[in-house]
Amino acid sequence: MDRFLALIRNKYFLAAIAFTVWMCFFDRNDFATQYSYQHQKSNLEREKAFYEKENQSIIETITDIRSDQREVQRIAREKYKMKKENEDVYIVTEVEPKENE
Repeated sequence: MDRFLALIRNKYFLAAIAFTVWMCFFDRNDFATQYSYQHQKSNLEREKAFYEKENQSIIETITDIRSDQREVQRIAREKYKMKKENEDVYIVTEVEPKENE
């Protein structure tokens, strides 16, 4: 018991405990902040991967457009709903069935 009281009264031990508590909970870079930063980092990495994939898809589309005239027509018809003269275009959309509540 005396050793325990002597340890608690030791100014270096108290300073180390105070420093550890301060760094873990009150500092600008405490555990909660670091967790938040890691969460933001993972979200940004997912967004980066998504945009890199989209960028690659757009580059492939541009390459196809430059090399193939039929690809230009396909994109004009699908994306911009363009049509040739004397041609009817029907837009078919899928409707999801409603769930009975």
